[in-house]
Amino acid sequence: MEGINGCLSFPLYESFNHDFAIRRFCPARVELEQGELEEAMNYGIESFSPDGETSTPHLAASEIDDFVDSFINMDDDDGDGNDKDDHNSKKHHNFHHFQDEIEAFSMVNDDFGDASMMIEEDELQMSSSCEDFGAHEMVPSVEEASHGVDQGLHLVHLLLACAEAVGCRDIQLATSMLGQIWASASPWGDSLQRVSYCFATGLKSRLSLLQNVNGNGTIANCALDVPLIAREEKMEAFQLLYQTTPYIAFGFMAANEAICQAAQGKDSLHIIDLGMEHPLQWPSLIRTLASRPEGPPTLRITALTNDQDLLELEAGMKSLVEEASSLGIALEFHMIPEPVTPSLLTRENLNLREGEALFINSVMHLHKYVKESRGSLKAILQAIKKLGPALLTMVEQDANHNGPFFLGRFLESLHYYSAIFDSIEASLPRHSPQRTKIERLHFAEEIRNIVAYEGSDRIERHERADQWRRQLGRAGFQVMGLKCLSQARMMLSVYGCDGYTLASKKGCLLLGWKGRPIMLASAWQLHNASSF
Repeated sequence: MEGINGCLSFPLYESFNHDFAIRRFCPARVELEQGELEEAMNYGIESFSPDGETSTPHLAASEIDDFVDSFINMDDDDGDGNDKDDHNSKKHHNFHHFQDEIEAFSMVNDDFGDASMMIEEDELQMSSSCEDFGAHEMVPSVEEASHGVDQGLHLVHLLLACAEAVGCRDIQLATSMLGQIWASASPWGDSLQRVSYCFATGLKSRLSLLQNVNGNGTIANCALDVPLIAREEKMEAFQLLYQTTPYIAFGFMAANEAICQAAQGKDSLHIIDLGMEHPLQWPSLIRTLASRPEGPPTLRITALTNDQDLLELEAGMKSLVEEASSLGIALEFHMIPEPVTPSLLTRENLNLREGEALFINSVMHLHKYVKESRGSLKAILQAIKKLGPALLTMVEQDANHNGPFFLGRFLESLHYYSAIFDSIEASLPRHSPQRTKIERLHFAEEIRNIVAYEGSDRIERHERADQWRRQLGRAGFQVMGLKCLSQARMMLSVYGCDGYTLASKKGCLLLGWKGRPIMLASAWQLHNASSF
């Protein structure tokens, strides 16, 4: 690694605390971020700075190669015996060492999450060029990288530098760097090349939007040159993800187990499924309820969906109603084709009945209501609380993709999705059409939304378990510890891959890849409610 550092290290200049190498080439960016924090504080937002200063948290220059190392080491499983143990130990250390560093971004992103739109609008008003400060010197040429230096290192360096150029709105420099990234990234290469291709696409989209900035600093509505993905293709990609990796099945299993535990002794159940797009979660729940010692309950499932194509969902639920009937369960299915809003979440609109145990289920949906001020999420949670549910089950991506600083958000999402793509590579060959569909039709869309968009257009605002715990706690909910760790381990064994990890933290169940949390599952009751 010492040789690589010599070839790919950034040119360092004297700077207080040795700032993150990329940022030192854009002083205007540093000045902007100083102003961002001051403005955020004027809005009454508490700040956090480990040094007690109002400056954006950043990786030290000495940590940049550790950051890059975490990607390279994820793929390196060579060696055996003691050497393999030592090597794996080093990999584990590097992976978590990066997590410690990125936590600095996350802590401030959590505290300043309410100010994200305000900050991004300020960013769009700034017009300074990274190139004026020598940013073109920070990335080694392809020729330099080809001399015994891992191309993956070079690619990650390029991505980080390009993200900073985009953050500075230096379109010329960012476009030049994108050209170099395209030369190495590939949707058919290894996991790092494939995820880099998705992030490069997101950066390209953000650049396109930046070229349509109005005089007041806002982005004009414009159509990006991105092919539209049909609903059928999205659903196919989601089902393939469900079949080939445990990420979706984990969430379904944990939520269903929590519902079954809370439904013990109850004869009539009503599940409100927020943002339902498919019936994949419910067959296993129905089979479990049918085998209850006290006999099966009656069951109603109400889908709140904004999906434009309802025929496929109705057909899937019709088959489920027939299956439930064959198992002795009277299942009613209702669909409300409206987006989830506080005004929709009333007893009258949802047709709640006396004597029913009410369950609210959200699988990767509540993060869409976080938005800039969190006011939307707060209103949704307050409306749910008024319904008096027996349980709220929530499955979400365990990541901080809602921070106010673009670079911090980019770093976090790059590491998060690199872990996911690495796990897919462990399950599917590179030329697998199923793998291509999962990556290009599902994850690439999430990445582009996180990287390219701001304001109401950015809906993939994933947050970490601690942030959800704070938000739900403020809304009057308390976490109920999930009791399905053994079932989760059994489920993972089906996939025949050693990289997946499970952890239980403060009542939440976390599924990760090589120690990096990917998904969280949790169940919540109203404060002072009886425990199940």
